[in-house]
Amino acid sequence: MAKAVYGLRAAERQATYQIGERTLQTAEDIIPIAELKANMSEIVRGLDERPRPLVVTLNGKPAAVVMSPREYDLLSYKSRFIEALSEGLADVEAGRTYDADQVFGELKKELASKKHRKSRTR
Repeated sequence: MAKAVYGLRAAERQATYQIGERTLQTAEDIIPIAELKANMSEIVRGLDERPRPLVVTLNGKPAAVVMSPREYDLLSYKSRFIEALSEGLADVEAGRTYDADQVFGELKKELASKKHRKSRTR
């Protein structure tokens, strides 16, 4: 039933908004909380097939976003990746970097130290 309702609303108005790489379609991606309550099981079962998150409104204003766990994991991964990349770029700008010779030199010292400790314990 909910899919039919979404289809009817989509035919009535086709407003779309660009968010990052995706296009939010108000007729299909925004629903009032009453509709979510009435069709909760069907909506939750269909989350994996949705290409975009679902925005839930309360009194006409956005109140929540509902998405599949897979979509959430992807969003979370992208956020962590961008944060790590930004930290790395900040390190480069601040001069907190090492060249390959320095890194391999430290690794060799550490390995030699571990070998030396092992040979003394035998």
